[in-house]
Amino acid sequence: MANQNFTRVDESKPWLQAAAGWPDKVPKNIDFPRITLYEMLAASAAKYSDCKAAWFLDSFMTYGEILGHVDAFAQSLRKLGLRKGDVVALILPSCFQYVIAYYACAKLGVIVTGINPTYKPGEILHQLNITGARTLIFLDALYEPLLKPIEQDLHIHHWIKTNVADLLKLADWKKWMAKKLKKIPTGPVPSESLCFLDLLKAKPEPLRVTVAPDDVATYIMTGGTTGVPKAAVLSHYNCLCNAIQVGAWMWTMVPGACMVGILPLFHSFGMTAIMNTVLYCGMWMMLFPRPPETEVLVKTICEIAPDDQTYFPGAEVMFQRIADFPDVGKYTLSKKLYGCISGAGPLHRNVKERFEKLTGARLIEGYGLSEASPVVSGGPISDVDTTGTIGLALPGLQWKIVDMFTGDREMPVGESGELIMTGPTVMQGYLNNPAETADTVRVREDGLRWLYTGDIGFMDAHGRVTLNDRKKQLIKVKGYSVFPTEVEQLMGAHEGILEVAVAGLPDPETGEAIKAWVVLKDEWAGKVTVEELKAWCKANMTHYKAPKHVEFIKEIPKTLVGKVMRRELQENDPLYKAKHAKA
Repeated sequence: MANQNFTRVDESKPWLQAAAGWPDKVPKNIDFPRITLYEMLAASAAKYSDCKAAWFLDSFMTYGEILGHVDAFAQSLRKLGLRKGDVVALILPSCFQYVIAYYACAKLGVIVTGINPTYKPGEILHQLNITGARTLIFLDALYEPLLKPIEQDLHIHHWIKTNVADLLKLADWKKWMAKKLKKIPTGPVPSESLCFLDLLKAKPEPLRVTVAPDDVATYIMTGGTTGVPKAAVLSHYNCLCNAIQVGAWMWTMVPGACMVGILPLFHSFGMTAIMNTVLYCGMWMMLFPRPPETEVLVKTICEIAPDDQTYFPGAEVMFQRIADFPDVGKYTLSKKLYGCISGAGPLHRNVKERFEKLTGARLIEGYGLSEASPVVSGGPISDVDTTGTIGLALPGLQWKIVDMFTGDREMPVGESGELIMTGPTVMQGYLNNPAETADTVRVREDGLRWLYTGDIGFMDAHGRVTLNDRKKQLIKVKGYSVFPTEVEQLMGAHEGILEVAVAGLPDPETGEAIKAWVVLKDEWAGKVTVEELKAWCKANMTHYKAPKHVEFIKEIPKTLVGKVMRRELQENDPLYKAKHAKA
């Protein structure tokens, strides 16, 4: 896998100009330091040793405390025999232990792969097999439901168990009572399991390990929108550069500011926006083991977050829930939230405007993908409104729109094609998958490695990009190209529709047919039929965009970060199953 090569961005590019919304305070290029993630943490700990670094379940941990735990844990992992290039899997929610293990591995040159704790056993086995992890750090409550069913198929050398309360600053009797009352989940573990807390007791000693910025830091699982999930290989330099870019783009963030951490740390968005960026900037992260109820979230922010220096990255659904929360007026969110970043899908203007009106915070749309470490662009913190676009490419990144079929010709302003980007955050490749890597990361005529995102859109005269949809989710109806997102937006204008997801299904007459899965507003349940909704669609959109099939469902499936899972709806549909069963 080739190291990233890139050049400084030509500062005459249209998206780097004030007219596009580029903030004066944001540099157009950055001289990224050639250091590792551990060196980044150590530098921050030297500056902010006694300052808050993380909050979790009513306990704070300082930069000095985190670095001390990281050094001790790294020493213990080394004594267990872990060496540079080995892989450690974390089956943990967002918590102190996740942060400590991640950076301890970074110190040793050990590769981390975070596993979604909501995965099923088979999905966990798939990720462990792909990544080759032989050390497993897991929450004790997760062993019996998730790991025991596949234990005979695993090849784990070291089981390291922890409990969600292990590092909380609570009296021991309170922890014991909470476990007895089952307020803190726990469970049986393999007899050979090592205790995370015990491994923190090691006395750190000098380690003879040379870790370079271009060494692999993490294997991040892609979302799987193009098939079986793959492992994107990210180096220390990839991750570090993206953290610095996000910190520069959100230029109002200062040391001591708070980042609300609902996004899970195993996800690339959470890893960068909540953990790495925070620790680079001298901020602190507010961690939740799972997305809390809206009132709990709002109350926590208002009780412990600093005034006018609280930031919140998340998916649109999170901001919509706050805007819909009937008691939001009882809380002083307007004194707390300053900047919020919506990702993992489009941000609709009505949600943005309602949220900003209720909270007084700025809500901007960001865009990224795991293969880019992951943040690529965002709306600016300026008076220029870029709603409806994915904003501007972050400092040090370049992007283009190219012909979606050949991938070569650059498209004129306003014409659709595939979005490609280049810069220091482009992944090293897909793990053990050279064919997919070659198709996704290509060296163009300028000698740079460009990431072909698979997202279709167009660029305006200011260099801002508007996305239509995923290239591989494009629906072909009688030769017409139909973007699912466009149909979803058109159907969203119906006053009875709360949510809608659209995908293509096989059709013998038209090649593909459009199907819409619809969640109705409560007051519309039983008041509109499928046929009436289909008729409305035919009256309000051109014939080839109107869905042939409509199904009412109770809930649109989404990932933990709020991304709509169209593929799950599509693959579970009887028409799709019948077609692929014959094949």
